[in-house]
Amino acid sequence: MQISTVERPTQILSEPGISADPSLSAVMAQATAVAAAHTNEDGFCGECLAAWGRLALHPCLSARWADALLARCSPEPLSTLQGSPTRRPAAIALMNSQNVVQDVSVTKGIPVTEPATESHDDDHRTHTAASPRESLRTDPAGELRSALVERLRADGKITSAAVEAAVRAVARERFLPADTPLEVAYGVDNSVVTKRDAHGVALSSVSAAYIQARMLEQAELQPGMSVLEVGSGGLNAAMIAEIVGPEGHVLSVDIDSEVTDRAARLLDEAGYGKRVRVIAADAAEGLPGEGPFDAIIVTVGAWDIAPAWLEQLKDGGVLVLPLIMNGVTRTIGFRFDGEALASTSTEVAGFVPMQGIGQHPERVFLLPDANGKQVKLRFDSGAPQDMSALDSVLATDRVQVWSGVTIPHGVSFADLHLWFAWYLPGFCLLAVDEGTELAAEYGKWFPFGVVRGSAFAYLAVRPALDGGGVEFGASAYGRDGELAAMAMVEQIKAWDRDGRHRDPSFTYWPSGTEKSLRSADVAVMDKTHGVLTISWPARG
Repeated sequence: MQISTVERPTQILSEPGISADPSLSAVMAQATAVAAAHTNEDGFCGECLAAWGRLALHPCLSARWADALLARCSPEPLSTLQGSPTRRPAAIALMNSQNVVQDVSVTKGIPVTEPATESHDDDHRTHTAASPRESLRTDPAGELRSALVERLRADGKITSAAVEAAVRAVARERFLPADTPLEVAYGVDNSVVTKRDAHGVALSSVSAAYIQARMLEQAELQPGMSVLEVGSGGLNAAMIAEIVGPEGHVLSVDIDSEVTDRAARLLDEAGYGKRVRVIAADAAEGLPGEGPFDAIIVTVGAWDIAPAWLEQLKDGGVLVLPLIMNGVTRTIGFRFDGEALASTSTEVAGFVPMQGIGQHPERVFLLPDANGKQVKLRFDSGAPQDMSALDSVLATDRVQVWSGVTIPHGVSFADLHLWFAWYLPGFCLLAVDEGTELAAEYGKWFPFGVVRGSAFAYLAVRPALDGGGVEFGASAYGRDGELAAMAMVEQIKAWDRDGRHRDPSFTYWPSGTEKSLRSADVAVMDKTHGVLTISWPARG
């Protein structure tokens, strides 16, 4: 059977068996039910990992939601995992931050109240006003907002008084579709899609509270600043306006006029119409007559940094954006020195991909099995020019190679995904149809792969640490299966030796920057308008 290939925008389309319904309510409810029903003191439950596997490549889930799902199967209670990022399991950097179900019952023991009486006007929500003399318990949104702030502070997502005040001041529910439950509006990890295309692919959303707060902190905003927001929704712009104050300036830009019309209307109704300007434009093409800006916050997944953003960013200004690096995303805070951008902070998250001139297509290769089911290999960049050597690869015997590298249950290995993206040539992401051999083995592998010669390999795990963790390895199909598996295992060992549990730094060098300024010990990733470098601190 011949493999086939397609080129498509960097949108993670719904895979068979996930959901035919553009809303994720049924999908997330199913997975949440699985997580709630299955626990395993010996480690991750196979059924929970199966649910994770089916959902891992969906465009509308957050990495933190996946942590919560797998945390249900950790030997430790979920409540002990919430406050420490170093003890969260398997954060999945490739996911986009759009989910609509949140277990609010674990939020610091604060009870969830029923939504307030509401009236509907298109997609705007208004609540019955409560007398100032009434208890906070008569204001469910206010109670949930306070609980959200406390949770974000405890998780280290809010670290400044200015961001805390902004999150407390802005009513999230006013910027979400009218049928959004308050518990969803104020969930830490909940993003809500506000527009989809004809195929149900998310085009615009209101981001999860944790990443909004974190990006505001990354931007280092101060009163009186001028700020550009790329990607409009209204809510984030309102919080920016709260921080920069009446002397500041906020411009929110989106390529979609329907999105900007909605954002402008909701901002006006919420009292921010005179404090935020909203325009429809492709910000990557530049905004004549605007700027310069003290900070630019990009709220869509960006494959590259548009030259126009640097032209309109002040020297010493901050750029915060979700940067896609070979299929793996990190939200990075950069400071611009007039020549290059140096990272100041990073966060695991994913976003709806950029449209317009900044859009980057991915290549997807479809590998059929004997039953006509498919394994999909998705390449952000660096796809092999000739994939014909993988014809009928799924009919070959599988080989496995183990690394000896282990990890306890309940500990994140998101930095391994990032390491692969940078140091593993031929790196790709996997998605599989239900009915394939791989689909029957959810829980024994993760969707990160590599192609070598006539074979492809993928990240595999097996029980280790006397049932308290797993060992990493690689499984492979094809005549060069051992070669492909060894390539992945070598990088697992390198990550364990040189990159594990340490935060890398990034520098972006625009085209034309003198190469001699770069350090010799950094890895380099070519982008359209410049070069990105990464370095891990030496083990001390």
